[in-house]
Amino acid sequence: MRIEPFTIAIPQSDVDDLADRLARTRWPDALPGAAGRSGLPVEYLRELAAYWERSYDWRAAEAELNEFPQFTTEIDGQRIHFAHARSGNPDALPLLLTHGYPSSFAEFSTLVRLLRQDFHLVVPSLPGFGFSTPVREPGWTMTRTARAWAELMRGLGYERYGVHGGDVGAGVSGVVGGLDGEHVVGVHVVTDPLTAANTATFLPGLADRLDPEDPVDKLVLDRMAEFRSDGSGYLAIQNSRPQTIGYLLNDSPAGQLCWIAEKFEEWTDLPYDRDQLLTIVSLYWFTRSGVTAAGFLYEQAHSTDWGAPPAVPQGFAVFGADPTVRKLMDPPAGAYWAEYERGKHFPAMEAPEVLAADLRTFFGDLK
Repeated sequence: MRIEPFTIAIPQSDVDDLADRLARTRWPDALPGAAGRSGLPVEYLRELAAYWERSYDWRAAEAELNEFPQFTTEIDGQRIHFAHARSGNPDALPLLLTHGYPSSFAEFSTLVRLLRQDFHLVVPSLPGFGFSTPVREPGWTMTRTARAWAELMRGLGYERYGVHGGDVGAGVSGVVGGLDGEHVVGVHVVTDPLTAANTATFLPGLADRLDPEDPVDKLVLDRMAEFRSDGSGYLAIQNSRPQTIGYLLNDSPAGQLCWIAEKFEEWTDLPYDRDQLLTIVSLYWFTRSGVTAAGFLYEQAHSTDWGAPPAVPQGFAVFGADPTVRKLMDPPAGAYWAEYERGKHFPAMEAPEVLAADLRTFFGDLK
């Protein structure tokens, strides 16, 4: 496997074009009486877009990301970008971190700084996300990605390693543990009540197995119904018409900003760094990966291959925990289980110190 050093260097013409497009945004009127129920409030997004245009410093963010050694390689015909931060301890355990949607490898920048003395950290961009573009052929699902991740770790010379992820990254991590159990020492995932309920919505027959008279089951059913009626629009269009939404995401930075920022507003309950959010959005914009990230969700939605469950030790860190999550996740006997009252979908940004400590605890027992 040929590995090439990579440095982020966005042309100044692209940075200037972004600012120009933001300045010329044609803003919609607010729907009367909607008051935030129909999407992000116009006033909020205008303020965030103005900050992105006038105050956010892409060059500073670019330099910060370039502090992490980055590389590209080709696996199964696909360009794969990854950061690789080696620990000063040569005997440290390698740890593979996989982001979810709508996110990027930049979600883990603070976490990498907290963990790089404890682990050799490998942080790839999912196929179709960020610099793991262009996507040259269909079929990039979680299972195919997991096979690529196992090949990546082999190519880096790691015989034993751990895996961690959230959202789509949790799914990929679980499949890596299932197909490369000879080398994976453990699978650690993060989740939250919303993510667990949303995932459960797509599990066939689950609703029929729940008892509406049971308080916990009723809460699960209510959340699943709420997701179907009010929270699944973004997923429905990407699972069915990724090219259609791709025109908006590729041509309008305000559209790309809203598409991602809405989920950060809905799926967090702790403060997160606004500049880090804009770095993630900027990576989507500069790499034109809004459409291919949507395509990844489309491919998964139309796949019947979800991979084998991991047969290695599993760990679950639940943020914003409540009784529904354990029931929905149904952890295997003996699995590591930790619950935290605050934080939701993006704990690497909302509560990085807590997540770092949890990862040290879980993998510390497996070294």
